Amino acid sequence: MAITARFGFIQTRVILAFFYAMLIGPTSLILAVTGRDLLDKRHLGAKETAWQEADSAKPDLERAKRMS
Repeated sequence: MAITARFGFIQTRVILAFFYAMLIGPTSLILAVTGRDLLDKRHLGAKETAWQEADSAKPDLERAKRMS
């Protein structure tokens, strides 16, 4: 069991590294090269807030029934 536990630990690290290298790494590189800001924080100044008003409808009984 000790050998299988070590093998599982190493296998997990290899799988995580593979997915990072194949998915997250290239995606972040493409976003950095194109200059995209997915959080829309680039236009904020030092003391501004990122708060945005919600586009929500008035609460009513029919809407509450659909949500549950």
